[in-house]
Amino acid sequence: MLSPKTKRDVARVIPFGVLWFLFSLIYCMLEKGILGDMDHYPSTGNQYNFAANLFAIPAMGLMMGLITGILEIGYFSKWFIKKSFARKIVFKSFLYLIITIIFLGVTLLMNGLNMHSEHTFKNLVSPVRAFFTDYAAVGLMLYIAALILITQFYAEFSQSIGPGTLNNFFLGKYHHPVEEERIFMFLDMKSSTTIAENLGHVKYFEMLKEYFFDLSVAVIDYAGTIYQYAGDEMIVSWKLKDGIRNNNCIECFFAMKRALNKQEEKYNSNFGILPEFKAGLHFGMVTAGEIGSLKKEIIFTGDVLNTSARIQGLCNHFETDLLVSEDLAKILRLPAAFDVKSVGENLLKGRSKKMEIFSISVSNIGQI
Repeated sequence: MLSPKTKRDVARVIPFGVLWFLFSLIYCMLEKGILGDMDHYPSTGNQYNFAANLFAIPAMGLMMGLITGILEIGYFSKWFIKKSFARKIVFKSFLYLIITIIFLGVTLLMNGLNMHSEHTFKNLVSPVRAFFTDYAAVGLMLYIAALILITQFYAEFSQSIGPGTLNNFFLGKYHHPVEEERIFMFLDMKSSTTIAENLGHVKYFEMLKEYFFDLSVAVIDYAGTIYQYAGDEMIVSWKLKDGIRNNNCIECFFAMKRALNKQEEKYNSNFGILPEFKAGLHFGMVTAGEIGSLKKEIIFTGDVLNTSARIQGLCNHFETDLLVSEDLAKILRLPAAFDVKSVGENLLKGRSKKMEIFSISVSNIGQI
C-alpha cells in the first residue's frame, strides 16, 4: 500500500512523462514532413525509418519525461526552493538541457555501433560530431529547450497553486458546481499579533514562510490539501474518506506539532520564539466550483467552513489546542493514545442549534 506522499509524488511525476511523450510524438510528425521519403538523415547518414521512430522517439520521450519528473519532484524542487521563480527556471532548465544532450550523444553513439561493423573511435564519434555541427542540431535543441521550459513552467505553476488544483482546472472537474463531503481544519497561530509586533513585519513574514513550509510536510504525509492561507491561518481540507482513513485529519495535526518541535532550535535561534498553533475541525457537504474572470480560483462554500472557523475560535476559551465537532468525533476511531473529552454544548455564531464540541489531546505527543 503506497503512502499518501508516494501517491502524491507519483501523480506529480506522471504529467512530465505525458508532456514529453506528446511533444515527442509531434516531433516525429514534423520530422516526417521535413524528410519525406528519405531513408537516411542528411547530417549524419544514419538510417531513417518513420515507423521505427514513431515507436522509439515517443518511448524515449516518455522515459526522459519521467526522469525529469523524478529529478524535479525528488531533488531539484528541494534544492532550489529558496531561489526566485526566474532563477529556478534558468538553473533547472540548464541542468535538464545538459542531461538531454548527454542522452542524445549516447543515442548517436549507439547508432554508430549499428551502422559500422568496425567499431573504431572514428566510426563511433563521427555521427555525433556530424549531428552537433549541423544546423539540424540547432533546430532540435531549440525544440527540446522549449519543451524543457514548458515542463518547468508547469512544475512551477503546479507548485504555486497546488498540483491537485491545476489538474482540476485542466480536467474541468469544477467547471460546473460539484457537491462534496469534506473535512476542514482551520489552523491558527497563537499570539500572532504579539509575535508580529515583537519581530517586525519583515522578520515575521520570514518566520511565516518557515512555519508554513514545516507544517506542509505533514499535510502531504496525511493525504490533505492546503485550501488557503489567510494571514497566519492555514485551511486544510480532506475528502471525507481520506480524512477519516487512519484518522488522517487528527494525525496530521499532531504530526504538525512534532514537526515544529523538531525545529525548535531553528526558530529560537532565528526568531527567538517557537510558534504554536490551535485548530478546529468539522465535516459536511460543500459546493465546489470555479469562480472569477480575471483570476480563476476553485472555492468551497458551505456551512462547514464557517463552523470549522467558529470551533477553532473556541480553543482559547477552553484552553486547548484541538477541538472537533460532535459529528466528526462520532465517526473517528481514535486509539487509546488520544484523550477525547467533551467541552459541552455550544451555540456557535450563525447556527440555530447548539453543537457539542470535543477536545482531543495526547499525554505524550511523541507516542503517536
